[in-house]
Amino acid sequence: MSSPLSLALDHASMFPPYEQIRVQIIDAVSSGGVAAGAKLPTVRGLAVDLGVAPNTVARSYRELERDGVIETRGRAGSFIAPSGDATRRQAQDAATAFVARIRQLRVDADVALDLVRAALDSP
Repeated sequence: MSSPLSLALDHASMFPPYEQIRVQIIDAVSSGGVAAGAKLPTVRGLAVDLGVAPNTVARSYRELERDGVIETRGRAGSFIAPSGDATRRQAQDAATAFVARIRQLRVDADVALDLVRAALDSP
């Protein structure tokens, strides 16, 4: 079965291959380039295609599964989770927790936003 994904690695990137794979899959789900329920390539198949060790792909898949982006169904393989982009829900949860903590600390909203912008701009 051919994959709806088109993944590529940048070997000059400062990001490790497993992270590049993880981010590309999240981006494909977020953009609608791959639909909920779509079957992903096997770990070994994707590893061969990308020229990396199977453990590299397996780590990406484990992290995506932990984050609710994909689900593994045993021998049937790995699929995009029915919820699709679980990362947006998790980001909303993180934002809500951040706001609750900022309010506890009695930090001004403008200062909190400056802190967030600075954190997002840092490597």
